[in-house]
Amino acid sequence: MRDLLAALNRAMAAPGIASAPVTAVADLDLERYAGTWHEIARLPMYFQRKCTGNVTAHYTPNIDGTVTVENRCDTAEGPIASRGVARRPESFSRGKLEVTFVPPWLRWLPLVWADYWVLALDDDYQWAMVGQPGRKYLWILSREPQLDQATFERLKASAVTMGYDLSALIESATVGERQG
Repeated sequence: MRDLLAALNRAMAAPGIASAPVTAVADLDLERYAGTWHEIARLPMYFQRKCTGNVTAHYTPNIDGTVTVENRCDTAEGPIASRGVARRPESFSRGKLEVTFVPPWLRWLPLVWADYWVLALDDDYQWAMVGQPGRKYLWILSREPQLDQATFERLKASAVTMGYDLSALIESATVGERQG
């Protein structure tokens, strides 16, 4: 399957073949999005290099319209966590957020904020796919520690259509265990 995805990505990158644009969902209800999400799969990223499993993100809306973000994962040395904040920039669609994990006294700097776009979202907020317009980062998330294989495959196909290269996708051991 990885070879097929890599071939699709190479074909999409060929001259004259354009990928679909990376687009965020039209609306994101932060109250419904709040709570714990389990990582089902991700593209490698520096800040998660030590994560070996049990990766979660917990979102808590704040009175000022921001969202507290707490990421956790298991590592060989034990569990680790990082705390940040997400905000909804006024000039962006409601499915686009920016996130940072720097200390509050540095958050005035524009370069410390990263795009966090919700690219796909279940109507009942049971699964989500998150990425950014540069196609470098991608996460597939679920409210439960597992996600049914059919949904997982649909989300991966959608990511490939948007031009994401999934050849390095790191999948959770729990994909496909739950039907739904």
